[in-house]
Amino acid sequence: MKVAITGATGFVGSILVQRLHGEGHKIVVLTRNTAFAQKVFPSEAFSNLEIVAYTPNTSGSWQSLIASCDGVVNLAGEPIGEGRWTPERKQEILNSRKLGTQKIVEAIANANPKPSVLINASAIGYYGTSETTSFDEASLSGNDFLAQVCQAWEAEAKKVKDAGVRLVILRFGIVLGNGGALGKMIPAFKLFAGGPIGSGRQWFSWIHVDDLVNLILQALTEPEIEGVYNATAPNPVRMADLSQTLGGVMNRPSWLPVPGFAIEALLGDGAIVVLEGQQVIPKRTVETGFEYKYPNLKSALTQILN
Repeated sequence: MKVAITGATGFVGSILVQRLHGEGHKIVVLTRNTAFAQKVFPSEAFSNLEIVAYTPNTSGSWQSLIASCDGVVNLAGEPIGEGRWTPERKQEILNSRKLGTQKIVEAIANANPKPSVLINASAIGYYGTSETTSFDEASLSGNDFLAQVCQAWEAEAKKVKDAGVRLVILRFGIVLGNGGALGKMIPAFKLFAGGPIGSGRQWFSWIHVDDLVNLILQALTEPEIEGVYNATAPNPVRMADLSQTLGGVMNRPSWLPVPGFAIEALLGDGAIVVLEGQQVIPKRTVETGFEYKYPNLKSALTQILN
């Protein structure tokens, strides 16, 4: 199998590339920064990998390479949890997903032969936030900024169906692994200064990065998988439970809360990512028969930290 990947040098993408390469598949890495990609994926270690420069929001010669691929995994997008959400930053977050996906779909539509499948990332921000409501794949979208971004993102991806290509949209929860959100929490716990963020009552819908990568691989290879799936573990927790479990696994206290105003001062509107949340249930994902390696938070954190 030959797979084109955007966002390949990121937290999830780099692990996906390693898995695909280890299984003998060919990979086309579409990247804005070829020099960085070459450091992440050195040619002596990744013999089945081709690094191609592309600009996500514009057409280019990179699009012709899609024709040689069996599948496309679109993970690209500006990080949402870094820096304040100025109007300019919001536009970057939206455009990187909406316009980037638009160009991927354009390339697939013009390809001959076409890839058989597009795996497109989205996020559980699609549902909006709530402390009391649970959401599955059939739930309606929210109306805040992140929900609007996800709606626009998914709307562009859905256009690939007009080209007769199978589409799988994975709404990512908060991905746990050696890096990402967890990597930002661990240092405080190591210094005996860890604790819940904000009220501690907000929901934390998560997934171990290995399960997420396995889910992407399943979506690539099983033609009956189509449509929207929540890429979350079946057991979401509240922030206070996350803090307590993380402290327990690290043998550290988890009593020192991080006040919401401190996060808001740092992130502005972006604080919604950690101060508010949603209880997301992967109903359709479970119905596919997908087997989670890490369905429970303690087992996931134990594996990551040990």
